Amino acid sequence: MKMKRSSGILMHITSLPSPYGIGTLGKDAYEFVDFLERAGQKYWQLLPLGPTSFGDSPYQSFSSFAGNPYLIDLDLLVQEGLLRKADFQNTDFGSDREKVDFEKIYLQKLPILRKAYENSKKELADEIMSFLEDHRDWVEDYALYMAVKKHFGMKPWKDWNEDIKQREENALEAYRRLLADEIGYWFFLQYLFFKQWTALKTYANHKKIRIIGDIPIYVAEDSADAWANSELFHLDEYKNPIYIAGCPPDSFSEIGQLWGNPIYRWDLLEQRGYDWWIKRIEGNLKLYDVIRIDHFRGFESYWEIPYDSKTAATGRWVKGPGMKLFNAITAQLGAVDIIAEDLGFLTEEVLQFRTDSGYPGMKVLQFAFDTREESDYLPHNYDKNCVVYTGTHDNDTVIGWVRTANEKDVAYAADYFHLTEEEGYHWGFIRGAWSSVGRLAIAPLQDFLGLGSTHRMNIPSTIGGNWQWRVKKEYISEKLAEKICQLTRLYGR
Repeated sequence: MKMKRSSGILMHITSLPSPYGIGTLGKDAYEFVDFLERAGQKYWQLLPLGPTSFGDSPYQSFSSFAGNPYLIDLDLLVQEGLLRKADFQNTDFGSDREKVDFEKIYLQKLPILRKAYENSKKELADEIMSFLEDHRDWVEDYALYMAVKKHFGMKPWKDWNEDIKQREENALEAYRRLLADEIGYWFFLQYLFFKQWTALKTYANHKKIRIIGDIPIYVAEDSADAWANSELFHLDEYKNPIYIAGCPPDSFSEIGQLWGNPIYRWDLLEQRGYDWWIKRIEGNLKLYDVIRIDHFRGFESYWEIPYDSKTAATGRWVKGPGMKLFNAITAQLGAVDIIAEDLGFLTEEVLQFRTDSGYPGMKVLQFAFDTREESDYLPHNYDKNCVVYTGTHDNDTVIGWVRTANEKDVAYAADYFHLTEEEGYHWGFIRGAWSSVGRLAIAPLQDFLGLGSTHRMNIPSTIGGNWQWRVKKEYISEKLAEKICQLTRLYGR
């Protein structure tokens, strides 16, 4: 990835201000692009844009190709004549301007979008058909999956009737007929999402702002991906996973982490020329300019855990596809701009793999200051081919870290960056990232705003209360844009 020295801001779409309970692809998203331009930024980094399921995590999605219908903007549908303002004007989408209430969004927004679907049937038939032609390799399976899922009371697909669970041909045909209108609704939602997203991305690109999108290495067990391509995963005859993904015991967890995602059958994928993965990358290139792959080290070797294990400690390391996969992607799609999320336990083999790929890895400043040992995350150890972060969506905010980290580590950071209360420790960390040799520097919006721990996006290994953070509209100010722009010019980004 040959990028010029530059910088950007990490903030998910759901975190944008909006009068309707959640950030959307409407007016406030365009205004945020304008803010990025005024702030002198060249990148907007997002979390995965897929439809979210239990726990509301964008990293556990019903599809690795589809877009999240929660992000569809209602005011844009009014402009198109698909809705009237009265259809949602007095709806309770949640009253907290700093938190998404996902339950209310699910209960209130999807019925409003169904009304838009009913209003669209005559006018948009040709446009939707054209969309289906462009996305046929995934959208038919996804729409059928969502329709059947609703038919069975939103149960996971492994709990459906045996014939449709196993995708018997006569069952697929029967459900397509039975649920034709419901399938049409899910087609419609994807048509709307991609139409609104493409317009926003085009606007950003026109202002020379590139979008970094995040894709998790694994798919969710309860997903259209696993149901429609079950042969590509280690599943038994009843479609239960034989092995699941996770990570081994480490300094963060004595028992490791059980993620629960099904493991790929890399042997079969290799025989098929990695066709599904090439399609996945190709699909994501329609959404993003740069792809950040979460858990990149899992392509070199991954932690495989028997399905019935109580903890991740019973797992083992298994070799992944390594460069064979990425050579196949390059052969089919040409050079793809990829950022390798290479955090965690890195062996010599993993480091060599990242070097062989040529993709920039990640350096997180919050991981740099450990008084017990010298860290690779200290800026004086960087080479240019890296992306420097103050923190990621999984980290505390810088201010949160300063308040909760070991006092000696905070003092070390203060010495290293010459942090002062007057400047603000968060600005000192941003200055540290922006002044480094890394080609790209990124900070979450929360760090620019100097917000504390209650504003963090996610606390790993916890359920509930995550992914909810939203920014108040008045925080995204002209004064902040000028300050960011000044720092960005100072350090040649």
